[in-house]
Amino acid sequence: MDHLLYADVIELAARVIAANKALGRTVAVAESCTGGLVAAALTEIAGSSAVFDRGYVTYSNAAKIEMLGVPEDLIDTFGAVSVAVAWSMAQGALTRSGCDVAVAITGIAGPDGGSDQKPVGTVVFACAGHNREDEDAVEAETKLFDGDFSGPGGRSEVRRQAALVALELLMPPGA
Repeated sequence: MDHLLYADVIELAARVIAANKALGRTVAVAESCTGGLVAAALTEIAGSSAVFDRGYVTYSNAAKIEMLGVPEDLIDTFGAVSVAVAWSMAQGALTRSGCDVAVAITGIAGPDGGSDQKPVGTVVFACAGHNREDEDAVEAETKLFDGDFSGPGGRSEVRRQAALVALELLMPPGA
């Protein structure tokens, strides 16, 4: 076994490191449902220290509040799996790290925890960066991954798909 992680995640992480290194950009991640998977993928790549600065694994609401400065009222109002919270996580990671770009991931990996409004497989992403035309710009999106995530491997598949989306968000525009 060459890597501990999924081959497609590692391949994309290598592209992220190379593309950001070429531009001299540094990155940070704020992860919830992925539990550090994106940070692990980035650090699996030799030379990643030139690009990857830090990762925040903020699995609990308290961690999101304490480590990233997510306002408690955002979580109370919209829930931890929301555009508002993902946006705040990304901004917190960007501000606290001083990096050029930060990505945030929060979602429901399952098999429990889903609802009619937010079923298992719902993941929200946000990307914030200083290297954009509007320095305060944050891109955020909600994805509902398809599949039966109730069985063995379902949780891992949600996390794998979420990691791939997060890594894509770390790619420089046009790369």
